[in-house]
Amino acid sequence: MDGNGRWASRRGLPRAAGHRAGIRSVRQVIEAAPGLGIGTLTLYAFSSDNWRRPPEEVGHLMGLLHHYLEAESRRCVANGVRVSALGRRDRLPQPVQEAFAAIETATASCRRLHLRIAVDYSSRDAILAAARRLAGEPLERETLDERLSDGLAGAVDLLIRTGGERRLSDFLLWESAYAELMFVETPWPEFGARELAEGVDEFHRRQRRFGGLSEASSG
Repeated sequence: MDGNGRWASRRGLPRAAGHRAGIRSVRQVIEAAPGLGIGTLTLYAFSSDNWRRPPEEVGHLMGLLHHYLEAESRRCVANGVRVSALGRRDRLPQPVQEAFAAIETATASCRRLHLRIAVDYSSRDAILAAARRLAGEPLERETLDERLSDGLAGAVDLLIRTGGERRLSDFLLWESAYAELMFVETPWPEFGARELAEGVDEFHRRQRRFGGLSEASSG
């Protein structure tokens, strides 16, 4: 979910206004996802490197996250959206930790969409932690997959980055080994149901060979 700050700056607004505007896009994308055949949706809300941002901006982001989790819990239950946190929790403010625990409990039985919110997340740290937990055990792809996911991750089919940047920024590196990547100029506050549908359409037009040959080439 990239481009909130730049979107606001271009309009002469404080960066915080961009983050608030991004909440509307979150709602639109979550509501549209099931109808597009998406069963699991992961939103990168805050990376471990984002702690380097000014304390005022970090505080605002954490306040927005806390408000969103509390305000949207009933809506998620009503719409069958299971919510899970991805990333560290020990460095999050206590109210945010409690809000995550509450919404995870409230939505645990929801099955229409699994929404994963990556907060204080670093893929490299996650891989390192999984490898450490496997110390002394036979190290295979399948076992690392299992330890890395903890039931929350899994192979990524489509990764869309908004805001014009063209890098993964430490996001689901292992899981994105064969993901289809899309980098769009649209900033996150302008990304909604239509843009998500366009991304899914583009995904279905691509050939996914996973290292093999296409049907046309192998025939």
